[in-house]
Amino acid sequence: EALMAELSELVQKVVKSSSWWERGKEGCRMCAWPRSCPAGFSTGFLCLRSAQAIPFLVGVLTLGVVHHTLTVKGSHLASHNALTESKSWGKVWAIFFIELCSAFTAEQATYNHVKIHHGYTNVIGLGDSSTWKLPFLNRYVYMFIAPLAVPIITPLVALDLLRNVEWKAALRTLCCMFLGLYCHYWLLLHVSGFQSTWSALLCMLLTRSLLAHPYIHVNIFQHIGLPMFAADRKPKRIHLMSLGVLNLPRNALLDWSFGHSLISCHVEHHLFPSLSDNMCLKIKPIVSQYLKQKKLPYNEDTYTSRLWLFLQRYEELMVHAPPITELVGI
Repeated sequence: EALMAELSELVQKVVKSSSWWERGKEGCRMCAWPRSCPAGFSTGFLCLRSAQAIPFLVGVLTLGVVHHTLTVKGSHLASHNALTESKSWGKVWAIFFIELCSAFTAEQATYNHVKIHHGYTNVIGLGDSSTWKLPFLNRYVYMFIAPLAVPIITPLVALDLLRNVEWKAALRTLCCMFLGLYCHYWLLLHVSGFQSTWSALLCMLLTRSLLAHPYIHVNIFQHIGLPMFAADRKPKRIHLMSLGVLNLPRNALLDWSFGHSLISCHVEHHLFPSLSDNMCLKIKPIVSQYLKQKKLPYNEDTYTSRLWLFLQRYEELMVHAPPITELVGI
């Protein structure tokens, strides 16, 4: 762990020299913006009142981006308690973003993502991203049609996972999920002026699945297809993360909606998961330079390249069990 300790020391120097705002609160501001700013929050619903195509589409796009900023970026950072230095407020943000906005369970989201995925990244049977695999679907259905069902599948999966939490937490989650979904529905009826239940529900599905395709793609592109390890032979942390995690290029829309830690700084995020989104971006040059100096992998690839790879090798990557990688001499 000498390499990890050395890299951590370099990163901590940057963190300590950064402002309180850079260390955590900027991520909170970015995620809370669509709800806290009346103009940003109301634009989407008001545009949906229009009978004209262009304003209506602007409303759909605005609400879609707002939704994914809250549910993907906000929930992800909240699960790591990266929005605030207070554990109490961290719990509040997790309930708000994960349960109220995302219709999921905060306890299970935090456990499965932080404890399992991050704790055992690319370890077969644990954090190997196999939960994203649906072998019964062919490549085109999985990559291009199935993502549209994410807004429906998410609360259903949450309901199933509630069996694993205590009844008080389950009751809270159910109330938050219902409140979040009902508020969205109510606003479409009373602010946007939808005349029927089905039209409002269809609009909910449309806005909540607007960026579902890149959401699914990003989650599989950055781990599946990279080295996988057996639980009893996994390498040290710095080798595990440098080998099993991949960065995508910066993208204005995805950086805003998903966050740097999920797109262009995913390697940095896996090495230092408690850092804020902004800090992951700030330490990126240090991490990349250090890994390259030590002759360790620093995986990077484009979105289109990964998409083409998964379409070409779908059965190998998404259907069959991955081969086990064994490192010699480390």
